[in-house]
Amino acid sequence: MERRRFLSASLAAAAGAATTPASAQLAAVPKSEYYLLRRYNLVSGPQLKLTESFLAGAMIPTLQRLGLGPVGAFRLDIGPETPAYYLLVPGADLVQLATLDLYLAANPEFQQAADAFWNAKSTAPAFQRAESTLLAAFPGWPRITPPSAAASRGKRTFQLRTYESPSNGDHVRKVEMFYSGEYEIFKSAGFQPVFFGDTLVGSRMPNLTYMLSFADLAEHDAKWDAFRNDPAWKKLSSNPRYAFDQIVTNITNLILSPLDCSQI
Repeated sequence: MERRRFLSASLAAAAGAATTPASAQLAAVPKSEYYLLRRYNLVSGPQLKLTESFLAGAMIPTLQRLGLGPVGAFRLDIGPETPAYYLLVPGADLVQLATLDLYLAANPEFQQAADAFWNAKSTAPAFQRAESTLLAAFPGWPRITPPSAAASRGKRTFQLRTYESPSNGDHVRKVEMFYSGEYEIFKSAGFQPVFFGDTLVGSRMPNLTYMLSFADLAEHDAKWDAFRNDPAWKKLSSNPRYAFDQIVTNITNLILSPLDCSQI
């Protein structure tokens, strides 16, 4: 209820500030996407090449035919249990994302392209395990925003951060914090956010996940220093309502690099 109130208030404030009628203003607000975030746990050796070939030659082309994208495909560089690859799929239809594997199982074109991966023998599996999370984009950031370097295949590094909260109420407050000034602080520090998502189905809930992009780790460090030292952040984080140690109990922090087939 609390979350609905502050989201409704955000939309109402935006509509009230506009000179056009509220109905027209709300109609212009982009509909928030959903995200399928899948992790493939791998072992070094043939699984790496096989999985990357599967993503590039079967999965991403099929997703494009379905009108889904831009699709992100990433290698885990810094984080637990490497090697691992991540797939990030945006879509407007939550059911389509949730039932994607059922569609793939019945699609002959995909099956032909994916055969080596999809039908790998138990003696030489294509991957160890796959873990999937379904997320809803924050209304304040309703669409994936690829970094500008993605179009030119330029150098880029990604940070994937997940915040776990001790209760649903604390989780709501952490999400609310983004609408209470945190977005603006990210922008002021020069960040390039890719997405912000609220976990609908996944492990270690309640939690949220977001992705940021950088040219390299030096830029990553510089922008986080700017964020931490921003007076607006110091003021927001000192608000007792958002006391960090109370509303966030664990952070998973991963550094990723794009695979050659990534569209992000």
